[in-house]
Amino acid sequence: MTRLGVTVGRTALKNPLIAGAAEHMIDALGVLGVLRAGVGAVVVKSINEMERGKDQLQRAEYMLLDEAWREIPWTPDAPQTAFIACRSGLTPQSFDAWLEQTAMLDREAKAMDSYAIASLIVADLDKTVAMAKQIEQAGLRMLELNIGTPYASQAKGVVATELDPARVTSIVSAVRNSIKIPLWVKITGQSERVPDLAAAAFAAGGEAVVMAGRLLGFIPDVETMQPFLGTTLGVGGYWNLPLTCHWLSVSRQQLGAGKPLIATNGARNGLDVARMMLAGASAVEMASEVMLRGAPVLSAALREFDDYLQRKGMTAAELIGKAADQRKTFADMPLRTDNWRKYVAGLEK
Repeated sequence: MTRLGVTVGRTALKNPLIAGAAEHMIDALGVLGVLRAGVGAVVVKSINEMERGKDQLQRAEYMLLDEAWREIPWTPDAPQTAFIACRSGLTPQSFDAWLEQTAMLDREAKAMDSYAIASLIVADLDKTVAMAKQIEQAGLRMLELNIGTPYASQAKGVVATELDPARVTSIVSAVRNSIKIPLWVKITGQSERVPDLAAAAFAAGGEAVVMAGRLLGFIPDVETMQPFLGTTLGVGGYWNLPLTCHWLSVSRQQLGAGKPLIATNGARNGLDVARMMLAGASAVEMASEVMLRGAPVLSAALREFDDYLQRKGMTAAELIGKAADQRKTFADMPLRTDNWRKYVAGLEK
């Protein structure tokens, strides 16, 4: 295996950078563009059987915000601290058209030593299982099962945000028992039980867990006194990286090093990939940054990540969990009597 190569369950990836699912993964040209950027895999835009999911996409709206919660122009030249807030939906394609396109893209990906990963979002479990079987029959080599979308409470019955480990077990078991290809499970970060949700996914036959999806947010506009984009939004950005790394590290501690975790939400560049891998990720999905700035972001991230590995004299696989495995509890930290006084304004002598 090369310096960049990693293994996630049964799957060897040429590098740990994955282009995550979002609107730029609806069109075949978007998927081919990120494959040519050199990623280890790409997750195509998710689908399920719900027409309301397609309708939700046609009602979608997007905005870019800066660190002062101000809307700024949507441009690849936006500041690095810019982040996307949006309403989104599922691919507008029919399942048959989506399946044909995704199978074609995975054949193209295979020729590039990569993967185009099918993505299903659960609404009706029986229909999810039937779709999973068709995905395998079409020759797709991998499935990501998304049960951690941010929107379930706002789009009831259309998508899933599973918060109960027992429900996770039931859903993942049903899909796992219906197919033989590798199954990755994407879970929410909107819970204090993220490690328990991950444990349930692994116990039911998931081969990797993707954590943790975007969050629900609500942002008032202080000038108009209205909600931005009129409603609750999906939010995620650079500021979420510490949260993602926290869930990776505590999940690794609870589950052990043998359970592959895939990070999502917060990565912008190659050093962010390194940060997430040090926290316990075997691979890292990047989506919003690519949607905003295009596929060259991925090539640049791979170069920066490879430069980092060369500088450290390490392989990507050697990074996994290195920081997480050194994480101490608060009680383990050394005594620093009255150290807090140095950090309170107005108490300096």
